Amino acid sequence: MEIFEPSYAPGDIVYVLYRNPHTQNVAMIQEAAVVNDPDRPGQFAVFLYETYYPLTDEMAVYRTADEAEAAYNYYFGAVDD
Repeated sequence: MEIFEPSYAPGDIVYVLYRNPHTQNVAMIQEAAVVNDPDRPGQFAVFLYETYYPLTDEMAVYRTADEAEAAYNYYFGAVDD
């Protein structure tokens, strides 16, 4: 699996679309941190809910909350306020 190439650095705050592993029809936008992957030296991970997730092109990662919200609305529909 190839590593996602946009220029991220440890300490960057990103926003990911996260599906609840217990209820698959529940998705949300979650703020996360880019960190050095402790299990794969020289590669990055996203630290989310006390877990390291490898930063790959399979992960929906956005630099801003607005970008993440636009993607969420596109894939899951707008959230009613």
